[in-house]
Amino acid sequence: MTLTAGAPGRPEQPPIGLLLDVDGPVSSPVTRTVPPEIIHSLLVMAKRGWPIVFNTGRSDHFIREQVMEPMLAAGMPAGVRCYAVCEKGAVWFSFTADGPGTIHVDHSLAPPQEFAAEVRKLVSSGYSSLMFFDETKKAMVSVEQVVGTENREYRRVQEKFDAEVLALMGRFDMGATRLDQHLPDSDDRIDYRVDPNIIATDIESVQLGKDLGAQRALEMLAADGVVPHAWRTMGDSRTDYAMSDLLHHNGHAVLHVDVRPAEGVPEKPYPVLTAAHLGFPKAVHEEAGAAFLRTWAAIAQTL
Repeated sequence: MTLTAGAPGRPEQPPIGLLLDVDGPVSSPVTRTVPPEIIHSLLVMAKRGWPIVFNTGRSDHFIREQVMEPMLAAGMPAGVRCYAVCEKGAVWFSFTADGPGTIHVDHSLAPPQEFAAEVRKLVSSGYSSLMFFDETKKAMVSVEQVVGTENREYRRVQEKFDAEVLALMGRFDMGATRLDQHLPDSDDRIDYRVDPNIIATDIESVQLGKDLGAQRALEMLAADGVVPHAWRTMGDSRTDYAMSDLLHHNGHAVLHVDVRPAEGVPEKPYPVLTAAHLGFPKAVHEEAGAAFLRTWAAIAQTL
């Protein structure tokens, strides 16, 4: 079974739709690549008609290089379409065996180019041994840990870097928030967020988030006449719960998987699972993601 659009007025209703964060559940935070086992499981489900949407802070370039191209190389058949919402909702596209479709970008959500140029200078002048400026982003400013460097040292220096970024935003009169810090602009507004994670810092519009990504996902599928009966979401941080929250709020049945529950699993009105539920209490990140995707792929083959 392949994913095809439903007839007018009669949407295709696959049993499960997947809405997946990428860093952590799908790609390794260490190597920044996707294990072949995960590519295989994704293709099994896609071939069975389960719509797959990647909902990520990553750029479209990263998704095309690390997710789409391996799926195509592994034999993504004609008639299957996958979807990607990148930069937390600012960029979106779909891809088939023929490659990517149109890349859509909401440029209104991007920070000023002059500010981005100053962040680039900041990285090159004092942080380039541990960080690099992500030139592939279209609507966010992102700085990421250099592959192969020590994460503990990166995390220590990251706090100093983020503080310098906040000071720079003040000079540009850009109201910003970082965790529990709130620094409004001269009009008492906060339009931007400095969002650190374990391998990167994103400077982004406060309108961006995994909930916006989920809304984009629903819109893309609706445009193709696809409405899953239920959703499976997966992430590695508290912010990823926002996509499940939006789906639940809009009346969709959803189950969320947290592949890095060390931050604590919050109380939610929908089921939340960790790798411990599959008998792998120590599995995190892509190892936990692979276990769930493998389980779901086996289920898909029976339907």
